[in-house]
Amino acid sequence: MRLRVEFTTEPFDLDEAPAHAVVAREVVEAAELDAVDVGPFGNTAEGGADAVLTAVDALLRKTLEAGATRVSLQVNVIEKGEA
Repeated sequence: MRLRVEFTTEPFDLDEAPAHAVVAREVVEAAELDAVDVGPFGNTAEGGADAVLTAVDALLRKTLEAGATRVSLQVNVIEKGEA
């Protein structure tokens, strides 16, 4: 099964990326995922179910430790032929 996770961390800072946002980027970029898109208002990553779920676990733990006060995420199953 393939999954796509979309997530944001808060609080936002438009002038400088907060520590929790930097940590989030590091977590998904270091994970064994097939696709990662990091942006200022939302982030997306795709991969096999185990890799995505492992990354989500690390993402939640590490961003909260780094000062995030909210992590919003959505996980979707990617149907065959969808990318």
